[in-house]
Amino acid sequence: MSQFSLQSLIDAEGAADPAFVFDGTPVSRVEFSAKVGQTAAWLAAQGIGRGDVVAVWLVNRVEWIALLFAAARLGAVVAAVNTRYRSAEVAHLLKVSAAKLMVVEAAFRSIDFAAILAGVAKDEVPALQRLAVVGADAIPSQWPCVRFDVFEKPSPAVPPGQDDVDLPVLLYTTSGTTKGPKLVAHSQRTLASHAASVAKALKLSPQRHSLLAMLPFCGTFGMTGLLGFIAAGATIHVLDAFEAAPALKILGEHAITHAFGSDEMFRRILALTDTPRPFPHLELCGFAAFQPGWRELAAEAEARGMPLHGLYGSSEVQALFSIARTSDAFADRIEGGGWPMSPDAEVRVRDTETGGLAARGVSGEIEIRAPSRFLGYFNNPQATREAISADGFFRTGDIGRLRGDGAFIYETRAGDAMRLGGFLVAPGEIEDELKSCAGVADAQVVAVDLKGQARCVAFVIPSTEPPAQEALIARLRERLAGYKVPARIYVVDTFPVTDSANGVKIQRARLRTMAMERIAAE
Repeated sequence: MSQFSLQSLIDAEGAADPAFVFDGTPVSRVEFSAKVGQTAAWLAAQGIGRGDVVAVWLVNRVEWIALLFAAARLGAVVAAVNTRYRSAEVAHLLKVSAAKLMVVEAAFRSIDFAAILAGVAKDEVPALQRLAVVGADAIPSQWPCVRFDVFEKPSPAVPPGQDDVDLPVLLYTTSGTTKGPKLVAHSQRTLASHAASVAKALKLSPQRHSLLAMLPFCGTFGMTGLLGFIAAGATIHVLDAFEAAPALKILGEHAITHAFGSDEMFRRILALTDTPRPFPHLELCGFAAFQPGWRELAAEAEARGMPLHGLYGSSEVQALFSIARTSDAFADRIEGGGWPMSPDAEVRVRDTETGGLAARGVSGEIEIRAPSRFLGYFNNPQATREAISADGFFRTGDIGRLRGDGAFIYETRAGDAMRLGGFLVAPGEIEDELKSCAGVADAQVVAVDLKGQARCVAFVIPSTEPPAQEALIARLRERLAGYKVPARIYVVDTFPVTDSANGVKIQRARLRTMAMERIAAE
């Protein structure tokens, strides 16, 4: 068995049992290995073999992980489907991946999987042959259905194979400039080697540490944390989908030491308890900042014993690519970026104006070469060539700077970064100043073309009476360089947002459109 196979992660020496706890039900490592073998046999009976794609449209459950590990044994590929997806997104993923089989929930909370699939035209996805339904014999569908009854009756197992660990085994979706999301292909080697790096970098102990898995397995953020703790041999408590109340309960009752999530997830958990320090066992909470006010959240969390650590990752280089260290000063520890998990990872920054490599402390595009780097975009060689440099670095499209001590700081997406007065400016810098002004509860800043000049426009949500634009601009002029002062400040009730797998994100493109419409109306 190759050290870079997924199965090798389960076989970790000195591992704790159970390996997983799903809704209070423990699953040992021996039990999970048996489930993987049963699942591989079931997939083979469905005609799934080397190179075939299985779409997995499930919430966090043991079947999800078993399908991934089973596909690896057969040389097959799992395409991860976000449970937030709707018809157009599901159709796009099925078409691009050419999935032969889709494993789908019968129902989950308010999600009507059958109704969503009814919006997918059969001729759009000619490769799809059937659905396998978890929890029911069938759902109303244009496609034949079989019951995914792998664990309901005894079945023969497929022994661990000598499969090629460099074949694609998992496809994530990632947003981009194209009409639909691209599919990011990873192999067993990229997944397993990064999982081992995470376990080693975080110094995880099977007997001392445990994970609350509250992020969806369909995304790299949820999957990487899961695989890292499997590699460490530590127990993983799984939420089928995030809710703050059960998360709070598990954190308290099971002495959880680690959790990863969005700033909004941790904010909701904290809001449910008035205990001064409710998490005495927590050692590290890795978080990604999607919402304004994350610095204030980090300070409150720190005071209440929830140590937030900034991190960095993407589907292409995997989540938890890097994370801040406990030894970092608090202000540095909460910034996105941090120290790469793998000692073999390389991070550089390229000046977007000159095209040359930027010196430490100078902002530019982050480029990464690492063992965790993806194989390429599935069935899209042109996009792959454009994303990877001649010497093997992934062009992230993110803006950041090298810190000079081996760590780096993520500042913003390149699409969000504003070049004002000849300088790259992260919107957060101006937003933080606005939020420090009296009467401002929240703020977002975008760049627009105003009479041929790049200027920024701010939107603010008032905390009480709407603040006067003139007073805010006067305050910012005192605090910021002139080119950072917004040309306009508009008061709004809410910001346009989009729900994603990992949290709620601001629609910055919509804000830019709103800014131009208001300026034109003036």
